Amino acid sequence: MARRPAAERNVQWVFLGCPGVGKGTYASRLSRLLGVPHIATGDLVRDELASTGPLASQLAEIVNQGKLVSDEIIFNLLSKRLKKGEDQGESGFILDGFPRTVKQAEILDGVIDIDMVVNLKLREDVLVEKCLGRRICSQCGKNFNVACIDVKGENGLPAIYMAPLLPPNNCMSKMITRADDTEEVVRNRLRIYNDMSQPVEGFYRDQGKLLEFDLPGGIPESWPKLLHVLNLEDQEELKLAAA
Repeated sequence: MARRPAAERNVQWVFLGCPGVGKGTYASRLSRLLGVPHIATGDLVRDELASTGPLASQLAEIVNQGKLVSDEIIFNLLSKRLKKGEDQGESGFILDGFPRTVKQAEILDGVIDIDMVVNLKLREDVLVEKCLGRRICSQCGKNFNVACIDVKGENGLPAIYMAPLLPPNNCMSKMITRADDTEEVVRNRLRIYNDMSQPVEGFYRDQGKLLEFDLPGGIPESWPKLLHVLNLEDQEELKLAAA
């Protein structure tokens, strides 16, 4: 793929953050606001698994054995998705949760220009509570969260309030918890993520591209502040005025 100067295209951003922090939520909202695709590598893997493509059986074997999908396969899927988007006239993207390693970041740098990396952060105690509150409707498949997080500010840390995202009445009796959403597994996932992510954050910090954003609460509190640090308030006002 040819590199396009920033002035001739839309944003090319990466969203990083711990599992459960809400990367997908904020990345998809920004993708709608800016008119760029939100590309999550997990979705690319799931889409390929559901297809009859040449990689599907190879991926199924890797996933069923609980192994990590190789950099080569991830880049194959990502390149294919970006090429398809370019052919359809897409300009720019928001990558969600990728790259996960410095090696992936270096390979990505070799093929495309990343403008900015937004690193969403949330206190670990709040993240754990949030992950433990996740529920899925076994019928419609939608995600909800029953945790009402109301943490008082202490020891220099700010207070955080996050309202629950409760299901409608018809889903209430069909709520299930993900098998891996136990406190032990969640804390282990966060530890592994932090160990892997620190070098990636350092890689982009050294390039002057890392924007660290501490989530002050749920979407009503965090969204306006995120738009402010990204200098996008005007963009949202224009979009609302045009709606």
